[in-house]
Amino acid sequence: MTGWFSKVVVGMTIRMPKWFVGWVSRRYVAGNTIADAVKVMQRLSKENACFTVDVLGEEISTMAEAQYFYDEYAKLITAIIENDLDSNLSIKPTAFGLLINREKGYQNIRNLVQMAAQNDMFVRLDMEDHRVTQDTIDVVVDLHNEGITNVGTVYQGRLFRTLGDIDYLEQQLGPGADYRICKGIYLEPEEISHTGYSEIVGATNASIDRMLSAGAYCAIASHDKPVIDHALSALESYKMGPGIDDPRLNAGKPRNGKGPGYEFQMLLGVRGPLRRKLAAKGHRTRVYIPYGEKWYEYSIRRLKENPTVGAQVAKAFLMPWTNRP
Repeated sequence: MTGWFSKVVVGMTIRMPKWFVGWVSRRYVAGNTIADAVKVMQRLSKENACFTVDVLGEEISTMAEAQYFYDEYAKLITAIIENDLDSNLSIKPTAFGLLINREKGYQNIRNLVQMAAQNDMFVRLDMEDHRVTQDTIDVVVDLHNEGITNVGTVYQGRLFRTLGDIDYLEQQLGPGADYRICKGIYLEPEEISHTGYSEIVGATNASIDRMLSAGAYCAIASHDKPVIDHALSALESYKMGPGIDDPRLNAGKPRNGKGPGYEFQMLLGVRGPLRRKLAAKGHRTRVYIPYGEKWYEYSIRRLKENPTVGAQVAKAFLMPWTNRP
């Protein structure tokens, strides 16, 4: 029933006027500009949150378009430093041209990651759909091989290949591997991914276990109680937790701006009470802050790709007091 209801809400929402979509999305998107993103981060900093910021944009069609993203992220780095914000960057490799020209796209990403490194800032390569999975992993490995180590990627629990990919990065990077694990927003074909909720949750939990066992840094990006409960239990089994130095013998050195081997991550505007509860217990919590002129395209894409968001849309509209960002 919930799935059917969500699809109906999504179907109605994407047909609504742009202003209505904007009203819905303002909870989940910081705004159009860097100043908007800074304002949101300053507010949430009072709740002991840290951040990763994403400049919104759809896949580009020419390399000339990649320059906009490079320039915008360069300005973003400056704004983060000037405002003394505890923030990293999240970038989409396709926005830098990786699928159009692999060599030039890689150079764009490399230059930005180096710029971030000069400011002691971490860069997360967001994982897009399966067309770019291997390329994204390869970029992380290539950068680490060049000695540029302030970079990690995202794995989607729903994909069949994910456990093998975790093992691969462990072999390539050892304790330098730094992951964000999520269920995955992209509804991938059933030939390559789990499609049922319980199967996706189980696969995501298995990925968390594999990452912790590998000594990797594990950023747990989920709003699902079964995933968070499993993560808390797994952390306890490794004697990991707030205020405790990472006790895993195969873990790397402590990382600036990071938790003790792990952190929890959530989208802006989603499960705020749960995030604050985790933060109150001392867990490092990071909020994903998207902003940019492409907010409308981003909002419509997320609704189409994951209709389960529909229930959250309805809740935000009918009962806005129940889920304060």
